[in-house]
Amino acid sequence: MSRTGRRLAAGKREATLAPMKRKPKRYRLLPLLSLTLLTLLVSLNGCNARRDYQAALLLEDIAAGKAPSRLKSATTEPVRRAVTFTVPGRTLGGDLYLAGTKPMAGVLLLPGAAENGKDDPRLQAFAGSLARAGFAVMVPDLAGLRTLRVTSSDIADTVEAFSWLAGREDLAPEGRAGFLSFSYACGPAILAALHPAIAPRVRFVMSVGGYFSLPELLTFFTTGYYLRDGEWRFMQPNGYGKWIFVASNIGRLRATTDQELFRQLARRKLADLEAPVGDLVRRLTPEGRSVYDFVDNRDPARALPLMERLPAAIRREIDALDLAKHDLSRLRARFILVHGYDDDIIPYTQSVALERHLPPGTTRLYLVRGLQHVELEPRVIDKYRLWRALSALLRSAS
Repeated sequence: MSRTGRRLAAGKREATLAPMKRKPKRYRLLPLLSLTLLTLLVSLNGCNARRDYQAALLLEDIAAGKAPSRLKSATTEPVRRAVTFTVPGRTLGGDLYLAGTKPMAGVLLLPGAAENGKDDPRLQAFAGSLARAGFAVMVPDLAGLRTLRVTSSDIADTVEAFSWLAGREDLAPEGRAGFLSFSYACGPAILAALHPAIAPRVRFVMSVGGYFSLPELLTFFTTGYYLRDGEWRFMQPNGYGKWIFVASNIGRLRATTDQELFRQLARRKLADLEAPVGDLVRRLTPEGRSVYDFVDNRDPARALPLMERLPAAIRREIDALDLAKHDLSRLRARFILVHGYDDDIIPYTQSVALERHLPPGTTRLYLVRGLQHVELEPRVIDKYRLWRALSALLRSAS
C-alpha cells in the first residue's frame, strides 16, 4: 500500500471522535495539567471550583485511556449495557454507560462516521470517562453512521433517542440532558436539537471538530481550499472526507451500474490515492460522471458550479444537512465548540463560522493547536483550553 493509501486507511479508522490516541508510557503518566496548578487556578476562580477540579480529573482520565487515573481510582468501573425502546413503527436502541451513582445529567453521544460505530474502542473509552464524571451516556445505534454514511435520515432517530434519554428521571434528573458530537455528527446533533419535540429540553450541545457550511466543507474535501476571513487558504486535506461523501451518496444514484462502479472506485482510492480509475470512470452514466467530476475537481472556483450539477437527490441531502441553510436563532441550549487548528478533515474555520451564527451569549469556542481531527498533542496553553471546555460542559450539565 502506498504512503497516501496508508494515510487514507488511517483516516478511515480514526475520523470519528476522540482526542485520546495513546502516547508512550512516559507521556501517559504525566497529567495533562498539573492538579497542583489547577488547584491554584480553581482557588482564584472561586465559584464552580468543584466542577473545575472534576474537569481536570476528566481530562486526565480521557488522556489515560485504559491506564490508571485519579478519576478511575475514585469511581466504580462504568457498566455498558444494550438498551432498546419502541417508537411508532420501529424499535431503536444503543449502548448505555453508567458508573454506579445517580447521574447528574444525560448525554447523547454521537460519533462521526466510523467502521465500528458505537463499538469503536476509543468511543467506548471516552463514554466510560464521561460516565465516571457523572453522566448517563447513551450512544444510539444509528444506521447511517454505522455504515459509514452521513445522512439526514438519522436525524429523526436522534430526536427519538434524546427524547427517551431526557424523559428518564433516573438518567437525566429534572430533565438535564444534552448532546456531545464529533466530526460530521455535529450537523445531525444540532438539527435534532432544533426539532420542536425536544428543542426546549436540550440543555447543552458540545461539538468537537464540527461544521457549519456543508458546501464550503465539501469544497475543502475535494480541493483543499477553505475560506478564512473571506480569502481562500490551502491545507492538504485528508482524503477520507471526500470518500465519506461518496459513500453517503452512492445509493442516491439512479443507475445500479453507477452505484457498483463507485463502490469499486472508492475501494481503489482508499487503498491508494493515486490508483488509476479511468477504466471505471469511462463506464459511468452522465449522472455518475457529474459526481465524479465534482469529487475529482481541485479548483475551488469550480466547486459550487459542479455541485449544482450533482443529481437532485444529492443536492437535497446537502441542503438538509447544511447548517447554514437553517435558522439557528431558535436554539436555546448552551454550546461548547472545540476545534483543532491542525484539523485536516474539517477546517477549524467551520467552528468559527458556527459560533458566529449561534444565538449571542450561548456559545463558548475553544480553538487549540496539537488537536488534529483525532490526534492530541497539545501544548500547555491548549491543555488549559481543553480543561476549560470540559469545565464548561460540566457546569452546563449541572
